[in-house]
Amino acid sequence: MTDDNPWIFGYGSLIYKVDFSYLERRPASIEGWVRRFWQGSHDHRGLPDAPGRVVTLFQQPGAICKGMAYQVPTDVLAHLDFREKNGYSRVVREMTFDDGSRADGIVYIAAEHNEAYLGDAPMPEIAAHIQRCAGPSGSNREYLLQLADALRQLSEHDSHVFELETLLLELPA
Repeated sequence: MTDDNPWIFGYGSLIYKVDFSYLERRPASIEGWVRRFWQGSHDHRGLPDAPGRVVTLFQQPGAICKGMAYQVPTDVLAHLDFREKNGYSRVVREMTFDDGSRADGIVYIAAEHNEAYLGDAPMPEIAAHIQRCAGPSGSNREYLLQLADALRQLSEHDSHVFELETLLLELPA
């Protein structure tokens, strides 16, 4: 990873909500991680007294998490650190691009010990939670639906996200 133009790996809203400048954008994946709606959002898709649920990554041997990688100017990191501030920390992981080449990338992961962590719950409860929450960046429902659409555009099947989408769409609006 170059210090001047690091790679960022996006697996949630960073796939579809690109509010930063980048030099290059490429589909990529990381091995050994799965996407889960286990992180609370007090600042974007929820409020301090009613946090929404957003994705974070958890280790799972043999798993592959597909997302989008962005090579960015270093000054973009301050913006991303602020955007991903609610419990997320930077870690560096090896990414594999669709052409098989590899590079190290910065990944924002919210580990289970952070103060905004909500954890696992039955899928219908997570869907109902997402249905009722909204924050300054919009509804939590919109976040889930946009992520599901973005994953389809990447030809990525994420059973966790798609099951939640199905359950959410069965709920009254």
